Amino acid sequence: MTQQSEQADGESAAPAAPTRRPTVKQVAAHAGVSHQTVSRYLRGDQGMKPATIARIEQAVRELDYRPDLVARSMRTGRTRVLAVLLPSPVQALPTPTLAAAAEVAHQAGYFMEVAVVDGGTPERVERARDLLGSGRVDGVLSMGALPGLEERPRTPEAAALVVHPQFDDRLRGLGALADGSVVAEAVEHLAGLGHRDFLHIAGPEEWASARSRRRVYEEAVARLGLTSHGVVSPGAEWDAWGPRSGYDAVAALPLDSPVTAVIAANDNVALGAIRAAGERGWAVPGRLSVVGWDDAEFGRYATPTLSTVAVDRSAQGRYAMRRLISLVAGEEPVDAPEQLNRLVLRESTGPAPARPGRPRTIDT
Repeated sequence: MTQQSEQADGESAAPAAPTRRPTVKQVAAHAGVSHQTVSRYLRGDQGMKPATIARIEQAVRELDYRPDLVARSMRTGRTRVLAVLLPSPVQALPTPTLAAAAEVAHQAGYFMEVAVVDGGTPERVERARDLLGSGRVDGVLSMGALPGLEERPRTPEAAALVVHPQFDDRLRGLGALADGSVVAEAVEHLAGLGHRDFLHIAGPEEWASARSRRRVYEEAVARLGLTSHGVVSPGAEWDAWGPRSGYDAVAALPLDSPVTAVIAANDNVALGAIRAAGERGWAVPGRLSVVGWDDAEFGRYATPTLSTVAVDRSAQGRYAMRRLISLVAGEEPVDAPEQLNRLVLRESTGPAPARPGRPRTIDT
């Protein structure tokens, strides 16, 4: 055997040279647009036509395009890193909001870091101040209030800041996430089906969302001339959001209770209410109609399927991150989503039952 053949048998083939990553110009050519248009897409520009966005996204997928963040950072002086600050302690991460924000950041060529800051508002303000002046990030998105920093003027040497106070210091929803106005739509819909006697199984008063839904419920019932047979908020704070809260509230109703409609704090509470109704022989929706909140996946497969309020938490994450990216790029801020919450009607709501002395009436 010759030396050459021994080498051929004993040595593995040399690894293939790595292929060069696709460039923005190649993505543009593949999509049939200019490279400036691709750059706008990567910055999260929302003024682009949907057809153009679709072509660029297809090109990105087919070419497996990944932005060269190191090269870009050296060229532009930017790190392409964005930080999201969350209050602590964390009892339930706002996963849909963070996932949507991360998706927008990734599409625009940024890394997204999440920092959960121990302590209260002062500690979060201090952490944000450090990050803004560190040179390590291009922007900071705070999901909690930052008193004293929110009105600070933007300086070239500091990172961009967007304060989107969706949560308080315990990660309880605020602002649009706490908007209970859709409860009025639910009450109006049920009143249109002939319901006149209502019960609200509320969340804990410590939550802005629970207070808002209760207030809207009471206002809607009074405005429409309906009867509320109480607002029930039993149990400890987290127990009050669970099925036991709804179960106990319906189980405690007298057998001859005139209540035919229940507005529940969330879908878990609604599930407990439906369970208790079933054990009492009260058909849902034949005897009792129930509306939840959150549009949890289990509600779409329950028996009956659950009428509820869908909350688009992902829209909040997308909006907040796009706003930050626009500020980093020196562009006009994007518009906020018009509505996060919408009523979803399913099988758990129906016409009010007729009772002796009170014929069934349905508004038309």
